[in-house]
Amino acid sequence: MSELKIIARHAGTVLVGQLAIMAFGVADTVIAGRYSDTALAALSVGSAIYISVYVGLIGIVQALLPIWAELLGANKHRDIGRSLRQSLYLSGIITVVGMAALLFPGALLRWAQVPDAMLAEVQNYLNVLAFAFAPSILFRLYSTFNQSLGKPLLVTWLQVGALLIKIPLSIWWVAGGGGVEPMGVVGCAWATLVVNYLLLVLGLVMLRTQMLYKPFRIWHRMELPDWPTIGNFARLGIPAGLAYLVEVTSFTLMAVFIARLGVIASASHQIAASMAAVLYMMPLSMAIACSARVSFWLGAGRPDHAKRIVILALKLTTAISMLSAAVLFIAKNTIASLYSSSPNIVNTASVLLVWVAVYHLADCMQAVCAFLLRCYRITIAPLVLYGVLLWGFGLYGGYLLTYEGLPGLAAVPSPSTFWIASSLALWLVAVCFLMLLWRAMRNIKTGKGVKNQSV
Repeated sequence: MSELKIIARHAGTVLVGQLAIMAFGVADTVIAGRYSDTALAALSVGSAIYISVYVGLIGIVQALLPIWAELLGANKHRDIGRSLRQSLYLSGIITVVGMAALLFPGALLRWAQVPDAMLAEVQNYLNVLAFAFAPSILFRLYSTFNQSLGKPLLVTWLQVGALLIKIPLSIWWVAGGGGVEPMGVVGCAWATLVVNYLLLVLGLVMLRTQMLYKPFRIWHRMELPDWPTIGNFARLGIPAGLAYLVEVTSFTLMAVFIARLGVIASASHQIAASMAAVLYMMPLSMAIACSARVSFWLGAGRPDHAKRIVILALKLTTAISMLSAAVLFIAKNTIASLYSSSPNIVNTASVLLVWVAVYHLADCMQAVCAFLLRCYRITIAPLVLYGVLLWGFGLYGGYLLTYEGLPGLAAVPSPSTFWIASSLALWLVAVCFLMLLWRAMRNIKTGKGVKNQSV
């Protein structure tokens, strides 16, 4: 089978699963928006904080994909199983950190000056999600393992099936009925908790029963912590996780700052952010599929094959992202009206969706490059670039434009200013990542692997 077909099948399968997971958030946004504008605004702030914590920490787990894909390329199946077991220790640490952040969000909420009317509901929402965090991390570990093997289909089936449970539960518990009192946005969190535990149980059943996993001896006796192995995980995963954190918080903290502008601004931003997150699933799926193949060939000692896949990935991503951005631009009014029946929210969101289209083009390129750079063990430079450009230029620049102004330029209290600054910052990141990736491919030597590449 040609590399194009392998990548297309892998990316397409991952995309379906990722869209199913993203549909959790989209469904919650629609359900909360139809319930009340206040619930939608609370969801905007609460989900921004949850995603900031969750994605930053799962980035550490996701970064293990190149390690397992390289071992697969080197035909070291039992080493993969041992490595997977060792990753459970890292996952335990991640779970404790994530739960603590979600159970005690008060300092962040006060710092962001979240309106008192939203505060209690946002805190309750995050407290419930804290107990959904552990199964979510463990299922992500299972998902990443399957992606490294180039076998994501089982995960996708589980994710699609979970969506069929999540949506009716969210509708029921948000609005109430059948003897259940309306919970508002907290009902969405309870539905997520139930679905996350169900996914974890089914993932464990698959690991135990499917012949696909037999060569890796996953159910071998659990070893004591191997600190050198865990240290290798940390050296690759922590910078990658921090990079995820900076990338995502530069996006999600917009919601926290925009909350100061009121319910209409927050609700409109939530619609724009929801669409941006859905569109991100395409480059994310492409990045996962291509990084698995690049790492496989690097592990097999064929960097020439890896380079061809990198070039193919960039071409495909560019073409698809341009098509997606064009559709979004043309259908912006229709899309906004699907989320809310409020004319003010629809009009404001339609303007934001124009900037989402611009944002998406850069987001696609930088996302694929970031994953491919991890295959070459380059993680520190992307982290620095994210921090300087996304936090410094994008998020802080948007804050200045919105609330304080610049010399000769008055402040414009609108969510659009955040999107404009973030879009420009992301374009700068994409250009820098392309330059780093090109240098990485030029430096690597045939048969040398990636051991000499700088992280």
